[in-house]
Amino acid sequence: MLGKPFPEDGAAPSFSSPSSDFWREHLFDAGVSGDPEILWVRYRDRQPEVARLEAHWLTEQAVVPLTGPIVQIVAMCTSDGHPDLDSLAAFEVPVGEGICMRPRCWHATRALQSEVTCLMLTRQSTTFDLAVHLLTGAPAGESAIRQIPPHCVVGASGLEQMPIFR
Repeated sequence: MLGKPFPEDGAAPSFSSPSSDFWREHLFDAGVSGDPEILWVRYRDRQPEVARLEAHWLTEQAVVPLTGPIVQIVAMCTSDGHPDLDSLAAFEVPVGEGICMRPRCWHATRALQSEVTCLMLTRQSTTFDLAVHLLTGAPAGESAIRQIPPHCVVGASGLEQMPIFR
């Protein structure tokens, strides 16, 4: 999770004064020869059912909600590159905090209101690769999207439940 309090141990670069504070939250890994980029993302999916996950092979991806909270669904990656459904979990991410997912982290996002705008930090080539795939159906090289048996973020009969961590 992103949005931890000011570090008191001095292990990372930080500064505090009456007018402002700053500290290292995370060192972002855009992968070998990767150029990081900032995206503006609007999430509108409020469905409790999750039947599809995506992963990015080369880069971390950070998401910071700006206009409302989101639920970020995540799963670890198996050694053969599929979602590990036993690790599936959901995290409520409030405005002013964020989440950073490692490369190969399977994920999906749900909005907790009609539309939520988020800042995303990702890899430039991954964005391009995914957009081309989604627009044209061309094979994606830096990402994957997989169908999974339906799971539910909140109570719905007949679906496996996953807890939401706050």
